[in-house]
Amino acid sequence: MAKPPIALYLDDVVALRKQHPCGGETWRIIRLGADIGLRCLTCQRRVLVRRSSVERDIKRFVERPLAPIE
Repeated sequence: MAKPPIALYLDDVVALRKQHPCGGETWRIIRLGADIGLRCLTCQRRVLVRRSSVERDIKRFVERPLAPIE
């Protein structure tokens, strides 16, 4: 049975399991969809990663904006 997707919002800051080659481990979410756009907070490099990979690799949420009221 598939797990429901994690609620991700723009400007969430997450720590991922693997470090970026620059040594940074914190990323800001800058794009949402089937692919997630991430920006490394150490070197400002942008990457596009499959949502399933990001959800699996999130270690913790460092900072979260207020969730939109539904």
